[in-house]
Amino acid sequence: MDADWLPSLGLAAAVALGAGTQRITGLGFALVAAPFLVLLLGPFAGILLINVLGVAASVLVLVQVRRDVDVRRGLLLSAPALVAVLPGAWVARNAAPALLQVLVGGCVVVALLVVLVADRRSDTGPGVAAGTAPAVLAGAASGFMNATAGVGGPALTIYAVATRWPQPAFAATAQLCFTVIGSASVAAKGLPSLPAADWVVAAAALAVGLVAGTALSARVAPAAARTAALTLALVGSVATVVDGLLGG
Repeated sequence: MDADWLPSLGLAAAVALGAGTQRITGLGFALVAAPFLVLLLGPFAGILLINVLGVAASVLVLVQVRRDVDVRRGLLLSAPALVAVLPGAWVARNAAPALLQVLVGGCVVVALLVVLVADRRSDTGPGVAAGTAPAVLAGAASGFMNATAGVGGPALTIYAVATRWPQPAFAATAQLCFTVIGSASVAAKGLPSLPAADWVVAAAALAVGLVAGTALSARVAPAAARTAALTLALVGSVATVVDGLLGG
């Protein structure tokens, strides 16, 4: 039985699930899609595709939530991220493929754990003042991890939780940050070299995921969607690490 369609199906499923999660929760596209795209396309091409599609997804979501964007805070987070993208892109270009694959999977696992801890502490303890220093640290971490592993969201999540940033404003402003940071990552690394058919499948899956996410956003509790996304991301990231350790 011919199974040449299986990689395309996997690509479509990863992108659609990531896009739907992004629309419902405000982030999660890379966390869900990155591990699976790395397994399908390799670490460098997979993360590059995540960067490209992440920009497209963020722009489309940004149009819908633009009224809630805090432009000043978004730019404050994005500025240090632009600087940190450069060393992140260098690591992505120069690391051995197996090592980069383990790094990507490991980054996603760590990011998931950090998000889970941040969620547990979101309603306890005093908040941190939303000053320049926390924003610089969060933005720089987001930029480096976006360029290296495609996952810039967790650093911003930690910042949002620590500063008690209201969810609607954070989710909307994060789209601005992802647009800026993702564009810088693509500019620093270039476009992935993929067959035209893969681009068509990815674009179609992105559109389907965003449309489905928009339709479900009023019916699915963000917490439930977030739990499902984190579970999928954990499974994919562990598989990515294991595959990298075995030599890819």
